[in-house]
Amino acid sequence: MAITSANQLELLQTAEAVAREKMIEPGLVIEAMEESLARAAKSRYGAEMDIRVSIDRKTGRATFTRVRTVVADDELENYQAEFTVDQARQYLEDPKVGDQLIEEVPPVEMGRIAAQSAKQVILQKVREAERERQYEEFKDRAGTIINGQVKREEYGNVIVDVGAGEAILRRNEKIGRESYRPNDRIRVYIKDVRREPRGPQIFLSRTAPEFMAELFKMEVPEIYDGIIEIKAVARDPGSRAKIAVISYDSSIDPVGACVGMRGSRVQAVVNELQGEKIDIIPWNEDQPTFLVNALQPAEVTKVVLDEEAGKIEVVVPEEQLSLAIGRRGQNVRLASQLTGLDIDIMTEEEESARRQKEFEERTGLFMETLDLDEFFAQLLVSEGFTSLEEVAYVERDELLVIDGVDESTAEELQARARDYLDARNKAALENAKALGAEESLIEFEGLTPQMVEALAKDDVKTLEDFATCADWELAGGWTTVNGERVKDEGLLEPFDVSLEEAQNMVMTARILLGWVDPADLEADEADSEETEEEAGA
Repeated sequence: MAITSANQLELLQTAEAVAREKMIEPGLVIEAMEESLARAAKSRYGAEMDIRVSIDRKTGRATFTRVRTVVADDELENYQAEFTVDQARQYLEDPKVGDQLIEEVPPVEMGRIAAQSAKQVILQKVREAERERQYEEFKDRAGTIINGQVKREEYGNVIVDVGAGEAILRRNEKIGRESYRPNDRIRVYIKDVRREPRGPQIFLSRTAPEFMAELFKMEVPEIYDGIIEIKAVARDPGSRAKIAVISYDSSIDPVGACVGMRGSRVQAVVNELQGEKIDIIPWNEDQPTFLVNALQPAEVTKVVLDEEAGKIEVVVPEEQLSLAIGRRGQNVRLASQLTGLDIDIMTEEEESARRQKEFEERTGLFMETLDLDEFFAQLLVSEGFTSLEEVAYVERDELLVIDGVDESTAEELQARARDYLDARNKAALENAKALGAEESLIEFEGLTPQMVEALAKDDVKTLEDFATCADWELAGGWTTVNGERVKDEGLLEPFDVSLEEAQNMVMTARILLGWVDPADLEADEADSEETEEEAGA
């Protein structure tokens, strides 16, 4: 077609109609039209030319112009769109590099192929604008619940119409074996909104723990108002879930408020989640207390917490063991997710047997190393002594409280313990030197001969080697692999070196070697304290 006065207004009307239908700016459609007309003109005048088209936003008149840019002599590449300063003098008075010569050229007739190409350009631009509008609309709605309508199902994934576009509910984000038919209404959680090459992707979920939290927020006004807070959620989608809540108003029971009159509030959430059984648990700052609550309905006899390892041992009566573990380990698994702790469950009998084993091992240690009879060694263990170091370096008064131990006996006990430790240290030091441990490591404050020996066995033989170690390599730690917590054994873990102690030792080594400036550390600590104070304020 030719751009004539007859169809100039039609251009504007078409642009407005498309913009209205797709809910985008008319200017974007007109820009796409300008680009498509410029392409058609280039195919007529030559692809090397810089042809531009401008459509008047009021009259619809399209102006075709050819642009030539002044470039330096050694940069001239495209003779159709560029010219040198000398060449430009016949057109411009005082040409400089970067100046442009703009000349109007006759409009072009659009052939069938050019018209088809123009249509494709316009459609592409419209799609891009539509995708950008969709992304802008949904990017801030991630983390909320939305109602949609099922459009179709593809390979188990459900495509959902969410009003201004399509979203995807992946197969693994559906509860159990949910199936949907076209036009079914569906309530979903917007898990993520991402820009993708083929347009924004809105990812939905019905299995996310946050979905349950948002459902409770909709059903329980106290949660919406901030009087009750959901502290943690753990789910086995479609089967069972645990949710921990706390009330900031002493007059309101958080569990009762979430359950509602005759269970009406929690039942509304259960119905939406395909009958998922929900345990509502009062949250507590004290981790052992919180864990006892989280293991409901099982009764707990005793809890032993190892904060450094993030591990906790729970002792239950024999008849409560299966209830505490749950079917296929479900109850303890959900409690572990809820508390963020690695939970070991044992019966009272198992715990008693373990304690007896530890008692016997420590008794044997004292009998062998201190040359004591069984009765005396058992006395030491009963009084809480667990290592030779404790016996050797404890205040003597703590030994004198043991029945049958007088001043001379206590002195003899400590002398034997120190002699044994000295001999062990000497042997460890000789072994470490034989393995190649250097004096810089041996003399480093905080490392015992046994520690140096253990490091040397793992090829850490110099202070430089030690300074390159990570704190968890020394103190040990926990790593999550495929959802399972896996123990990383630390080189100094057998010597009860904590993560904080390991951090301090490594940093001290780096300072001694000149790798770290203490002034920088102090500045970082000061900044950190200021940030914490601002957060607290």
